Amino acid sequence: MIAFPRATVPVPDAVADLAGRQLPAHVRDAVGRQAATLRRYAQLAQPQYAEARWILTQDIAATNKTLAAHNPGLVARWGDLPGLTR
Repeated sequence: MIAFPRATVPVPDAVADLAGRQLPAHVRDAVGRQAATLRRYAQLAQPQYAEARWILTQDIAATNKTLAAHNPGLVARWGDLPGLTR
């Protein structure tokens, strides 16, 4: 299955809610955990929190397994991590 690129056009809240209700419960939970983990990752941008960020990336990898089994387009990629400098 080929994953489609993420949409850059904003989606209305009602449409997003309808789409979210169509997902199975375990996938909905994984999406919520992933969003919370990405927020925590953004809060730990300082260099002294490198170990905490590493633990969070393991958390993201675990949720990615669940999301990839359902839809590969839901997977968080390295470019999605906030504050990542290359």
